[in-house]
Amino acid sequence: MIEARLTLPRAGFTLDVAFALPERGVSALFGPSGCGKTSVLRALAGLERAAGRVAFGSEVWQDDTQGLFVPTHRRAIGYVIQEAALFPHLDVQRNLAYGLKRVPEAQRRIALDRAVDLLGIGALMARRPDTLSGGERQRVAIARALATSPRLLLLDEPLAALDVRRKAEVLPYLDRLHEELGLPVIYVSHSIDEVARLADRLVLMEAGRVLAEGALPDMLARLDLPVAFGDDAGVVLDATVGQRDEAWHLARLDVEEHCRIWARDLGLPLGRRVRLRVLARDVSLTRTPQTGTSIGNQLRGMIEAIADDAHPALALVRVRVGGAPIVARLTRRAAHALELAPGLPVWAQVKTVALME
Repeated sequence: MIEARLTLPRAGFTLDVAFALPERGVSALFGPSGCGKTSVLRALAGLERAAGRVAFGSEVWQDDTQGLFVPTHRRAIGYVIQEAALFPHLDVQRNLAYGLKRVPEAQRRIALDRAVDLLGIGALMARRPDTLSGGERQRVAIARALATSPRLLLLDEPLAALDVRRKAEVLPYLDRLHEELGLPVIYVSHSIDEVARLADRLVLMEAGRVLAEGALPDMLARLDLPVAFGDDAGVVLDATVGQRDEAWHLARLDVEEHCRIWARDLGLPLGRRVRLRVLARDVSLTRTPQTGTSIGNQLRGMIEAIADDAHPALALVRVRVGGAPIVARLTRRAAHALELAPGLPVWAQVKTVALME
């Protein structure tokens, strides 16, 4: 486990957090700007001295009760910030070599060639940072962090300085790191889009405190948390490509036996694991199955919970479809007219699905 109990006075609030994260997958620290996410990451890295305890597996990096504090250079971490922070006078090859030389050859767990391949930067090796795009610079920065053979990768809003196009360029490479290296990652972000695509676990922060933590699908399906509100309310579902309808360019994505959703066919092979995002605004509810409608995904389920939304005219309804949660946003008038209540069978009509591939 990656364990932390940290306190640190900040302007306007005191950082006071405690959490335990698995040594696998991507754990996201998520919350609004200024809530203390970066301070937590810096304290984990030893770059900022908070009071408390930090442990990575059996290694204790900080324990104030024992007067123990391991300096940053002795913690097996890779750290990437918003700006790539590459050496401007060195080409990509020599920037990577700088990270590599920090690690004795016998302790190198990630080959440099592997890092270069995973980040797709082989063609950039002779170029200087000022000739690279923002997305290319960030990919080089991540490769340089990997060259140090870290056991834990800390990413502090690595896409925040990029426009939408450059973010789309980098995200597939972050997916590859996640899938192929098995390296635990702690990812700081205030973008729910990034978190929904990359994270396995979510730590929700507000004003220096941890409001809740848990598996990403469970956290996004909760109606009592701030992440449930706003236009980004919705769930993430893991699915498998189960069937392709080549005539209509559609693919059936199987979450489970009772939750199968048709979406645009992106040419993925049958059996491929994918992640879906279903936004609450794209889900409507009916008491009976509908005919004569353009909405092709109608899923039978049962209402689990109903909660107030941010605006008094709206409500959020969580429906269990088999074992999968779906969240719908409706007007309170519609919920009243349909006499919706927990335990009631309904049909969830899913208009749009985002395939996070």
